[in-house]
Amino acid sequence: MSQIAVDRPGRRSHRPAPTGIGGAVTGVVGTGITIVTAGVDRLQAFLVRYSLQILRVSLGLVFLGFGVLKFFPGLSPAEAIASATVDRLTLGLVSGHNAVLLTAVTETVIGLTLVSGKFLRVGIVVLGGALIGIMSPLALFTADLFPHGPTLMGQYVLKDIVLAASALVVCAYALGARLTPRD
Repeated sequence: MSQIAVDRPGRRSHRPAPTGIGGAVTGVVGTGITIVTAGVDRLQAFLVRYSLQILRVSLGLVFLGFGVLKFFPGLSPAEAIASATVDRLTLGLVSGHNAVLLTAVTETVIGLTLVSGKFLRVGIVVLGGALIGIMSPLALFTADLFPHGPTLMGQYVLKDIVLAASALVVCAYALGARLTPRD
């Protein structure tokens, strides 16, 4: 004998009815499993619907915060590394305060596009270029960042790996990739 159970909203499956000694306990356990399954399904639907937008806005807030700090000399702990990186990448054409200002504008534009969702494609193009600069200190200043282990600035730069990975996911979504629920 079998019973029809709803595993997922709108789906039915046939599974054996609870039998044996303690059928009442089995029924309670089955009900508990059904409740947990329904909760997991709702969580999955929520994540499919909102997680990428939450990631986009969160990443945008991080870029916006880091960018705005660089407009005020002395506030950003990354001023020196940003200046040195831009100086090295532009072969000395942009250095010092101008390098920090360029970084501030770039990060602020990225942040605003990600948070607002407006001009997102422009923002991800700028983000793509910025990722080169963001990851460059790992190659350009390895000895300074990791003399005998990671310095505080080395740790600061290492966290950019997570920002870069998040940026890849956000860019894929902005260009049309979608999460789909698994059956």
